[in-house]
Amino acid sequence: MKKNIVFIVVILLASLFIYSGHQIATSGLTIFEGKNDTPVIQAIVTDIVDRSKNETVLSETDTFTNETIIFSARVLYGEHKGDPLTAYQNLNTYTLMQLKAVAVGDKVILYNYPDEELGTEWSLGEYQRTDYLVKIGLIFAALLIFFGRRQGLNTLVSLIFTLLGIFIVFIPAVLSGQNIYIWSLVICVYIIVMTHMLISGFNLKSACAAIGCFGGILLSAIMTQFFNHSMHLTGFIDEDSAYLMFINPDHPIDLRGIIFAAILIGAMGAIMDVAMSIASSLHELKIASPELTGRQLFKSGLAIGRDIMGTMSNTLILAYIGGSLSFVLLIVSFNASLIDVLNREVIVTEILQALIGSLGILFTIPLTALLSAFLYGKYLSNDDKTAD
Repeated sequence: MKKNIVFIVVILLASLFIYSGHQIATSGLTIFEGKNDTPVIQAIVTDIVDRSKNETVLSETDTFTNETIIFSARVLYGEHKGDPLTAYQNLNTYTLMQLKAVAVGDKVILYNYPDEELGTEWSLGEYQRTDYLVKIGLIFAALLIFFGRRQGLNTLVSLIFTLLGIFIVFIPAVLSGQNIYIWSLVICVYIIVMTHMLISGFNLKSACAAIGCFGGILLSAIMTQFFNHSMHLTGFIDEDSAYLMFINPDHPIDLRGIIFAAILIGAMGAIMDVAMSIASSLHELKIASPELTGRQLFKSGLAIGRDIMGTMSNTLILAYIGGSLSFVLLIVSFNASLIDVLNREVIVTEILQALIGSLGILFTIPLTALLSAFLYGKYLSNDDKTAD
């Protein structure tokens, strides 16, 4: 009964945060006003009507090839579901990044870009991939609930509310030009409290893990601000950063704030994992061996933390390297000097994210162990262990 009450209360409070946070975050959001959205539909290719190819010799060694494919398709969703239409795809040898030629049975995304010469109103924009993402997501959710049961369901709900907080509250706040630093901390506090309350309930274990997370995130925030200034970072790490400057000219986005938010949100997941692992392990130790003192629990927490520390730090560093692997390969290929590569802001930012996240973990380990040892030693005997 206690778990059910806590679950319902947390869901209501999280929903209230999402709703009110969205209202505040979008209060100054004007970038979509006056925009005419190009109609987009999802369809399946039913027939290849025509295929033409033109070649133009530019030089003895260079030939430009342009291929146009006209195909029939059937609308999959919406008010025009089932309606037939004709669309086209253009392929040429000068475009490095282009889609493969369409074939019958492909699910595609079509844009309303009319071409009078071809006699079609729709152009191939992308292949429809969301069906596969939905299937993978459903498999993940099913396995999560199958193996975790009630805990798996709670985890799934917390993941949904985490994504809602990021995409419905945090991102609109950034796009509207509001203070990124404040909103980064707000969203971190929301995710930490909501996740621990849903997964562990309202008890000492979740309190110890949450406070340990707050400590790690706070240290990460302080270090990020310090290095942001001392390393003279500008936030211009790639061409996407330049585009962000022109999204909202009335309230320009703080690019250094983007770095701050990226480091905090990126490190938060690992810090939460470490804090909960230590708090939960010490909780089980105390229940299994009530005679353990606070000092013994603290030593056990540090020992557990040392084992977690190595793999979790590797996880952060490998995740950041993997996320920017293409760019790292490109930079290294065109720079013979290692010093030049290591001082590029995009590389510095990736390394900084991994190192600050790892330092946040290192701080979270002893803090969570100390807090858990103290609170479990003093209050666990009076805590409702069945609720844990």
